[in-house]
Amino acid sequence: MSTEFHLKAGAAARDAYALDIDPARAGWGHSALRVLDLPAGGHHSFATGESEWIVLPLAGGCTVRTDSGETFELTGRESVFSGVTDFAYVPRDARVRIDSGAGGRFALTGARCARRLPARYGPAHEVPVELRGTGHCSRQVNNFAAAGSFDCDKLIAVEVLTPGGNWSSYPPHKHDECRPGEESELEEIYYFEIAAAHGTDGVGYQRVSPSGHGRGTDVLAEVRTGDAVLIPDGWHGPSIAAPGHTLYYLNVMAGPGADREW
Repeated sequence: MSTEFHLKAGAAARDAYALDIDPARAGWGHSALRVLDLPAGGHHSFATGESEWIVLPLAGGCTVRTDSGETFELTGRESVFSGVTDFAYVPRDARVRIDSGAGGRFALTGARCARRLPARYGPAHEVPVELRGTGHCSRQVNNFAAAGSFDCDKLIAVEVLTPGGNWSSYPPHKHDECRPGEESELEEIYYFEIAAAHGTDGVGYQRVSPSGHGRGTDVLAEVRTGDAVLIPDGWHGPSIAAPGHTLYYLNVMAGPGADREW
């Protein structure tokens, strides 16, 4: 099994980012993810380039400003385990500044795109929350940027919360072929955080098995807070939460297809 697709916390840090996965670093063409830690009173500016981005608070709130004059005040949240958050969408070919009075951690989910859509605010109360599965396969999905939930050109992104002891992304699924009406070709990033409990930080597990397409991705990773797993192809699942520790992951997807769907 390969370890090249499992990025442990800090392994993909660069400049201001605790995690920086761009298409070149991942060896693919579309999906990107950055995690930004800001101290109290901190700020960060970046150019969106040829990608669209969503600024998603993981912990704390912030102000997002674009060079076109839009300003979005994000209330954010205490942590990924405390509830759904609001967010801001910023288009390609823009400059963006993020300020945080109290400090926090912020995910920047990105995808290379062709269309330049307007910058927009995503209220927390408009995020569709879905409960999937039953019993030990139940989990909560926050569809903040799922296809059909929020308009993007290429980007698809959701959050999943798996209760301790449960499996999610199960049965395994894949999206490495273009089969109209059944499957889209998408590159996917999983970013993990795990709720501490009983004096321990907790762990989770992520499985990816070969599908016969692409790179033959084969991963069995023990994941901890701040880790990421790259999934260019293959069957992914299960994602396993250790008993007593809720497993959070942020999924970021994009691909070459004309239709934004999975």
